[in-house]
Amino acid sequence: MRVTQLRDTKYPLGGLVEPVEEYRVCSQGPYSECLHQGMYPNLEVRGGHHQRKDFQAVLGGGYGIVFLQSLYLAFQTNLLCILIGYPIAYYVAMFGGRWKTILLFLVIVPSWASYLIRLYSLKTIIGNKGLVNSLLLNLDIISSPIEILYTPFAVMLGLVYAWLPYMILPIYAAIEGLDRSVLEAAVDLGATPVRRFFRLTLPMTRGGLLAGSILVFIPTVGEWLVPHIFGGSKVMMAGSLVALKFTSVGNIPAGASLAIMLAATLILILYLTIKWGGREAMERML
Repeated sequence: MRVTQLRDTKYPLGGLVEPVEEYRVCSQGPYSECLHQGMYPNLEVRGGHHQRKDFQAVLGGGYGIVFLQSLYLAFQTNLLCILIGYPIAYYVAMFGGRWKTILLFLVIVPSWASYLIRLYSLKTIIGNKGLVNSLLLNLDIISSPIEILYTPFAVMLGLVYAWLPYMILPIYAAIEGLDRSVLEAAVDLGATPVRRFFRLTLPMTRGGLLAGSILVFIPTVGEWLVPHIFGGSKVMMAGSLVALKFTSVGNIPAGASLAIMLAATLILILYLTIKWGGREAMERML
């Protein structure tokens, strides 16, 4: 009755009030619990001062190294996705012609399969007895299998494989929305293809680049499944550390503290990226 009254009076979207409230409770509830578990169980009074042990552990020591390694791997993954995804998106948008729909379908269709199945398929391909090593051994290029798995390279390869489509699509949307008359005018004025790309195409598609970077960088920093499958116990990222504290160790306050620090870092990165990219980046992302 209350929702109907809201819909009929000054709230035209009153029918959405209850679903929005339910979503707010379900989404903010876990964060509030993490904040509570991360802050209050770890407060120790020593001489009138509060010491937050787990937060201090994140800022220094082994936890800090894991966080820095996560940021480094995410940055490398994001850079590789740009280097691979931009040419693909540019070709599809500029030269796809009547094949654009099919080419975009080929980019999207791997995401229809289970995330876990795709990762284990790639693990099988790059394993010691996988397709890559078998081919190199049969061609006598190598004498023994290359140890690819359980290295930072394998983790980065898995991250690029998993998140590359999320870089291609925003860039494609940005290139597709370019004003072709501006590019044609540059040709008439004698601009070379390289100069036209760096002076016009690249700056005009900055929103797509930033949107793709948000969609790739933010999830990869907190990724835990890819380092678990491709890194094992040798390569750990921030998401793996949080999962370890919550599950195997059972130290919920420490896991909550790490989750809070990770979320705060990602929110800061997201804010700075959107502030630099402006509204266009958000439009491309949404």
